[in-house]
Amino acid sequence: MSKEISVVIWNENVHEQENELVRSIYPNGIHSAIAEGIGSLDTDSELRISTATLQEPEHGLTEERLAKTDVLIWWGHRAHGDVSEEVVDRVQKRVLQGMGLIVLHSGHFSKIFKRMMGTSCALKWREAGERERLWVTNHGHPITQGIGECIELENTEMYGEPFGIPAPDEQVFISWFEGGEVFRSGCCWHRGNGKIFYFRPGHETYPIYHNETIHRVIYNAVKWAYNPSRWTSVMDAPNVPVEKAPETIELKGGSVHADGEAGFR
Repeated sequence: MSKEISVVIWNENVHEQENELVRSIYPNGIHSAIAEGIGSLDTDSELRISTATLQEPEHGLTEERLAKTDVLIWWGHRAHGDVSEEVVDRVQKRVLQGMGLIVLHSGHFSKIFKRMMGTSCALKWREAGERERLWVTNHGHPITQGIGECIELENTEMYGEPFGIPAPDEQVFISWFEGGEVFRSGCCWHRGNGKIFYFRPGHETYPIYHNETIHRVIYNAVKWAYNPSRWTSVMDAPNVPVEKAPETIELKGGSVHADGEAGFR
């Protein structure tokens, strides 16, 4: 690998501060548990892992920081509405340019995930501490390497179909729950030059982000989502003057655009 992969783990960090049960499970925050988990798998020191939270200036996601971020991991639940539209615009632009985005659990209702999907992202849910089996549906996919046939979680929150998302480009996990529901729990998309992975497990009142197999999935997803090739200015549509065309052409007709002007036509 030619360079380190810069990974930022973003967490709204609200439940950990307000709920004693969540704080007892994640005393240093969900973001820290994920950072420690995937860091333990980084035996070749390929990842440069840092964290950011909602409470930081600009939610910890400044223009400068995002420009250096290769993969962004997103966890949110209670405070989706508190995320500024300006930051969502920044993240969307960086994904289109080539930054990977991994959205976890209740991040399905985050502004950035709904923006990238263009759909409601709504689903059924029930919190009853049910058993869950995440079945691997694509054993050849990079995200499922080293996972085995399924992941079993003893207690978790149920998410059920229908799930208001566009059809995934690749489906890698499907969940079954003790109450009988099923759910598309591991979904991949391409948006512009970026890759997006949604991974369902992770309700804050269960120690799911201390599970080594869950760490493996997220670690694999980081490696999959990393794209060393980026578009430098994805939002521009630059004019190409006649003299710069790959082949010789004769100019015909007029134009309402100034020579060299950027803009959509």
